Amino acid sequence: MRFGPPAAALSLVFAITASMGVAQDREPNPRAAMLIAEGKAALDAGQPQKAIDSFEAALAVDPGYTPVFLALAEAARREGLQGKAISYYREAQAREPENVAAISGEGEALVEKGAVEKARKNLSKLEKLCGDRCPETRELAQAIARGPQPQVLRAEAVMPDTEVSQN
Repeated sequence: MRFGPPAAALSLVFAITASMGVAQDREPNPRAAMLIAEGKAALDAGQPQKAIDSFEAALAVDPGYTPVFLALAEAARREGLQGKAISYYREAQAREPENVAAISGEGEALVEKGAVEKARKNLSKLEKLCGDRCPETRELAQAIARGPQPQVLRAEAVMPDTEVSQN
C-alpha cells in the first residue's frame, strides 16, 4: 500500500514521456500529406504563394503536425516575407524546442532581415545542440558569413505617378 501513490505517479510520468516521443515522429493526416506534397511541388516550380496556400490548408487539416510550419517558413522566405517566416520557425520551436531545422531556418531568415547578432545567438544554440559538423550549423554559419544581401528594387515597386494633362 505504501508504494501505490509513487508507482502511480511514476507510471503517469512514463505514459506522458512515451506519448510525447510518439507525437513528434507521427505521420500527418493523409489529406494534409497530399496538400504538403502539392505545396512542395509548387515551391519547386517557383510558385511560393501557391505553396503557402497548400501548406496553410494542410495546417488547417492537421494543426498538430509541426513540419508544416517549417514548410510554411521556407515558402514565406522565398516570397520575401522573412518576418512571417521567423514567426513560423518560432512556432515550430515552441512545439519542439530542439528542432535544429527550425533554429537554423530562423537564423537564416534573421540574417536575410539584417539581424545578424540575433542569428549568431541561434548559431551558438545550434553548436550546443549538434556541434560544428551538423549541416544546419554549417548552413547558418555560411549565411552569417555572407551577411544580409542587398534588397533588389523591382520595377513594379517604383511606378511613376501618372499625370493627366489637357491638350
